[in-house]
Amino acid sequence: MSKNQVQSNSYAYEYQERYQSNPQQYSPIIEGYFPKENTRKEMAIRKINTTLTTLLFVSLVLTAVSYYFATANEMVLNNLSRQTVVLNDENSDLQNRLDRLKSFNNVDITMQKNNMLRKAQQVIEIPAVSLNKVADKKIDTQKPFTWSIGY
Repeated sequence: MSKNQVQSNSYAYEYQERYQSNPQQYSPIIEGYFPKENTRKEMAIRKINTTLTTLLFVSLVLTAVSYYFATANEMVLNNLSRQTVVLNDENSDLQNRLDRLKSFNNVDITMQKNNMLRKAQQVIEIPAVSLNKVADKKIDTQKPFTWSIGY
């Protein structure tokens, strides 16, 4: 098509557009359902809408999948945290028992070095001591009243 034909077609289209706002009522020559032809603008809008809808759906799926993995990782981390707390408690108990055993071992080694615990080689007998009963001294718990308030 030449440039003049394109301009005349666009002029004819604009001319029809201006005068279609007040159309005359004619009875249709052929009756029936005929699909309306889409203009380029409508087709472009439909294509953009489908593209945006597809992108929205893909982003929703991506968000759901990433949320699933985030919650799965959080569950694993909570489980590991619980196990770490249990192991720390067990370690603390075992460390206390080890310290106690080391302290007994240290006392035992010290006693062996100094040879403080020996068997008695000779038994000494001592006669029983007679005890005189000491009379209990009565203790006065109250002090005498020595002052007063007034004249």
